[in-house]
Amino acid sequence: MANIEIPGTKIHYYMNDRLKKLLKEKIKPLLLEKDEDCVIAIDGAEGCGKSTFAFQIGKYVDPTLNLTRVVFNAEEFREAILKAKKGQCVIFDEAFTGFSSRSSLSGVNRTLVSLMMQMRQKNLFVIIVLPTFFLLDKYPALWRTKFLIHCYKNKGIKGYYRIYNRQKKKLLFLAGRQTYSYNVKIGKVPVLTKFKGRFYGIFALGNKKIEDKYRKKKEKALMESEKNPMSAGQVKYKDQRDTILHLFRKETKKSYQEIEEILLDKDVDISFQQIQKICVKFGDSETLDLKKEKLKIKRELKKELEEEKK
Repeated sequence: MANIEIPGTKIHYYMNDRLKKLLKEKIKPLLLEKDEDCVIAIDGAEGCGKSTFAFQIGKYVDPTLNLTRVVFNAEEFREAILKAKKGQCVIFDEAFTGFSSRSSLSGVNRTLVSLMMQMRQKNLFVIIVLPTFFLLDKYPALWRTKFLIHCYKNKGIKGYYRIYNRQKKKLLFLAGRQTYSYNVKIGKVPVLTKFKGRFYGIFALGNKKIEDKYRKKKEKALMESEKNPMSAGQVKYKDQRDTILHLFRKETKKSYQEIEEILLDKDVDISFQQIQKICVKFGDSETLDLKKEKLKIKRELKKELEEEKK
């Protein structure tokens, strides 16, 4: 793991050596020497750390990156692209989940196409953070994004990722789009990548005060998005999903964490925090279960860190 230190700041964090090499030898020269832009996608379930990872990558490539170029909707995204200076990074950090994801991403899809010339002329580094890569339209998914970083949890611990290059990203999108599945095959050959790694939860854009400002900014954007009412069909679907999750929890006596892992095996991305919130609505007792899960995560994280030191 490489220790990344941002010049002129006290910010430092660790980055996988292979990823650092990719950014340093491929992405930076693309922007600074080859007069091109670069668009990447980072996806994953809620709470897997994808926004944190996006900030770490963006800050390494562009040390000037700050909250003014972290945006949460298509209108802010367009404005940030137009205002950005040559070689800078802009991050679209999805503040939208569930049924609003598709509508919110449609504006981003259009912006990627309509502002393609400006992005290229300014050699911008654009990071799109979203729940799933499959929400992107075919053009930005296949042709505008250089690669995909899929973030995920391993045994309830966040901070894991897989990187799909342009070719593997294309195969994944075409084979998995119908089912939103990352475990797909082309014929009998699975779409796999050996480019995997870890990252840790360091907020790369500044101190605790700036991090709190980011949280409030994102929360406000989320509240704004939730003002758009769901259709009757969407409400019915959500209620059915919540009821099924509650009944499954009640009948199996499994923890939120265990349910999350079962769903992930079926490529259904619902974090244990979401499952907890849903079950509590039905009168579920969260305290003891949550304490057990937090203790389990701490033990696994401690064990993993000890193994890395060896």
